[in-house]
Amino acid sequence: MQVYLVGGAVRDEQLGIPHKERDWCVVGTTPGELIDLGFRQVGKDFPVFLHPESGEEYALARTERKTAPGYHGFAFDCSKNVTIEDDLRRRDLTINAIARDSDGNVVDPYGGMRDIEQRVLRHVSDAFAEDPVRILRVAKFAARFSSLGFTIAPETVSLMQRMVGNGEIDTLVPDRVWKETEAALRGQHVRVYFEVLRECGALRILFPEVDALFGVPQPEKWHPEIDTGLHVMMVLDQAEALSSDLEVRFAALTHDLGKGNTPKSKLPSHPGHEIRGCKLIRELAERMPIPNDCRDLALLVAEFHTHCHRALTLRAKTLLKVLERTDAFRRPRRFERFLITCEADARGRASLENRRYPQADYLRRAFETAAAVDAGTIAKRHEGQAIPTAIRRARKQALSEFRRSVAVKIQED
Repeated sequence: MQVYLVGGAVRDEQLGIPHKERDWCVVGTTPGELIDLGFRQVGKDFPVFLHPESGEEYALARTERKTAPGYHGFAFDCSKNVTIEDDLRRRDLTINAIARDSDGNVVDPYGGMRDIEQRVLRHVSDAFAEDPVRILRVAKFAARFSSLGFTIAPETVSLMQRMVGNGEIDTLVPDRVWKETEAALRGQHVRVYFEVLRECGALRILFPEVDALFGVPQPEKWHPEIDTGLHVMMVLDQAEALSSDLEVRFAALTHDLGKGNTPKSKLPSHPGHEIRGCKLIRELAERMPIPNDCRDLALLVAEFHTHCHRALTLRAKTLLKVLERTDAFRRPRRFERFLITCEADARGRASLENRRYPQADYLRRAFETAAAVDAGTIAKRHEGQAIPTAIRRARKQALSEFRRSVAVKIQED
């Protein structure tokens, strides 16, 4: 029996990146022999075992044979005569097809070390085309390693495009698409993930609402970058800089979906895109297992981001409406995420990336002012349905005074 360290741990060691977990590949043994050594089997589709002491995963070396469409359609051979080279050949990218034996010797039959040095993401073999999940994984790796200068090999891009063209990607189930997309949204250089999917044609299949934004013009006065798809990618950059929250980044991605179906006669303006965008977000959330918190923040941002941009000119009545409709009084943390996403939207524009966004602080102060109204005291003075009416009246009055005080301060300054 021979044991090899494989996959991400070997790759990250070569890149000088700390790794959190290690995966091991075992050659020349059987499930029964591992169980006799105290390993506990956990794999269903193919034998994976947990080490009796470290708890790390040990998988038997295996080969794969395509038996049906999709990423579940495989038969596995985990017999004792499968070599480490055989196992590495079934992996997606050469940089992930490197192993290290117990003596520290590197096993690199497919040029992974060379591609690490040259900063290239390259498929190991044509077997790559048998698993459509690998398109998502390449996009995710391209984003993760973008800062290190990695690019995708042209032949790998071409292969991904052929996989999209022959319909292999259509077999992906929504759960897996969202799992990989969520990981990308939580990572670095998020926009690269979506740009890679668009380059190979997968974005049009998996996220048609986002793909439809590219090539759609916006008024140059407000959007020097003009193209809506480019704007959304820039907003993702800003959201990534401002927050690590998944909800914020998803809302940034989807805040302008309604611009993708604006009637051509209305372009480059987009009247009503806010409500149209909400409809598309709901449809997307029905199609994929998007967490409710992501969906709900995205809906609020889509509907009210233009209100936020105009906050300094809103009347007290409208300010209160925004606070109520965003549920700021009960969900102040989500309201803060709403403001952060709106700021990302305002700064996600060509040459305006470092602009000030006083609207967010203005709405924070407006919220603090309205929330300071003593609802408990008001409730004691009224009964039944008169209570919420009286609270709203008091909050509106407080916001009117707030607006006047801000206006006076601006004049004094």
